[in-house]
Amino acid sequence: MIDLRSDTVTRPTEGMRRAMMEAPLGDDVFGEDPTVNRLEEYVADLLGKEAAMYAPSGTMTNQIGVHVNTNRAEEVLIHDGAHVFVYEGGAPALLSSVQLRTLPGERGILDPETVRAAIRPENVHFPRSRLLCLENTHNTAGGTVYPLEDFAEVAAVAREKGLKVHLDGARLFNAQAATGTPAREWCDHVDTVSVCSSKGLGAPVGSLLAGTNEAIHEARRARKAFGGGMRQAGVIAAASLYAFEHHQERLAEDHKRALNLANRLREIGYKIDPPQTNLVLVEVEDPEGFLQALAREGVLATAGKPGYARLCTHLDV
Repeated sequence: MIDLRSDTVTRPTEGMRRAMMEAPLGDDVFGEDPTVNRLEEYVADLLGKEAAMYAPSGTMTNQIGVHVNTNRAEEVLIHDGAHVFVYEGGAPALLSSVQLRTLPGERGILDPETVRAAIRPENVHFPRSRLLCLENTHNTAGGTVYPLEDFAEVAAVAREKGLKVHLDGARLFNAQAATGTPAREWCDHVDTVSVCSSKGLGAPVGSLLAGTNEAIHEARRARKAFGGGMRQAGVIAAASLYAFEHHQERLAEDHKRALNLANRLREIGYKIDPPQTNLVLVEVEDPEGFLQALAREGVLATAGKPGYARLCTHLDV
């Protein structure tokens, strides 16, 4: 069976398993797990932020990012295909009592003037625009990279108008691998950033939120309230640390496989945009039928945006 459903399906490597077995442990809720502390310090430095916090999932770190940057009844500006909007179960409303205002944009990129026009004037009738959420790489657009210049421009518009900026960087290191631009250069333009160790980097679980010391202090309160406080979490944090230390450069291999797969599919008649990273969107008339046909041949994949199937290359293929 070839599993191309997601880069989340990877299994720990032997080196990662050894790191997990040998990890020194403590109680992370008390701030005493040395492996978690080392991971958080490593990722904060990697992203150019003052501090970072480990949590079980990218949904949790995104939602804590929303929570610490907003107040109740405020508004978040976000792309209409963003993971925070499409795939996180309505959590901004459930957990932070904020509403999302979705904006269009080709391949996951928001036009600065679209953002500027969406920011509400101060008026008792309107929610306050408080946060801009960006995503890099962009999942539903097919793993597209947010060009740094465009990213900086749209973030500057938000900050000029007094908004905070949160980056869903679940696959930020794919953007780094695709462009050669260090991940921290995108992070220079945001207040908080969520990064995932369990996608292309290959850890079994875990994401981190990075930002200022003040933001991460508040994030720890939110993590506890959201049920994300963990005790001897070094067992899993060791896998995340190993992934960051050993698997960043190899992401380029996934990109090469995705491009090769796209080229082969194009040769036999499928319409495909050249993948920028490790996600391949295949245009098909009947996505469900296409996926069932693949499964009969021993290949697993998922539906993409309407009219497309999505194939994802990763560490285990």
